[in-house]
Amino acid sequence: MATSLKGSERRKARVRRAIKARANGRPRLSVFRSDKNIYVQIIDDASGRTLAAASTLEKDVRGELANGGTAEAAARIGALIAERGLAANVSEVVFDRGAYIYHGRVKALADAAREGGLKF
Repeated sequence: MATSLKGSERRKARVRRAIKARANGRPRLSVFRSDKNIYVQIIDDASGRTLAAASTLEKDVRGELANGGTAEAAARIGALIAERGLAANVSEVVFDRGAYIYHGRVKALADAAREGGLKF
């Protein structure tokens, strides 16, 4: 029996399908944002492993930021994931924005990750 998906789940599946089609073996930079925090992971889909991760809940980041749900916090996390990705020998990724539009915090994170050295 087929079940219907919510709109956000359909968008997420559509974006994920397009990403996997053009990934060419590159790991995926996956973003999740909540109202108060933002989380990001570099995932190798071939092996099913997380290669690097960062979020605004980490102790060193949490002390620097007044609120984890701002574009400033997202930019800080983008720079941090770029640093950790390069340390894990990952320089090229494919950006998975999930069901979120490429605007605001998601865009700030992506721009900071690019400035940090990740290519996508």
